[in-house]
Amino acid sequence: MRLTAPPSPRTGRRDTEGMAVASFVLGLVGLLVLNIVLGPIAIVLAVVALRRGTPRRFRALLGLGLGVADLVILAVLTAVHGTASWSFWGG
Repeated sequence: MRLTAPPSPRTGRRDTEGMAVASFVLGLVGLLVLNIVLGPIAIVLAVVALRRGTPRRFRALLGLGLGVADLVILAVLTAVHGTASWSFWGG
């Protein structure tokens, strides 16, 4: 017994659109919190969406850029403060 619809080109296209949007959102949120986790996830989702030919190519590219920016911010914070978290109080 099959519980889901059979795969179709329309279903695959919607999946890649969702991956592109998720990559963008996770990359954006990763700039503020959990950049060590959300950055790599955003990068992977963007690459998979681009390889599968997403119609939301620009959004996937933005997600890829934001994912890389997450990791750059993590590296800068680690180098400057010796920690992987933001410090709002200058402590």
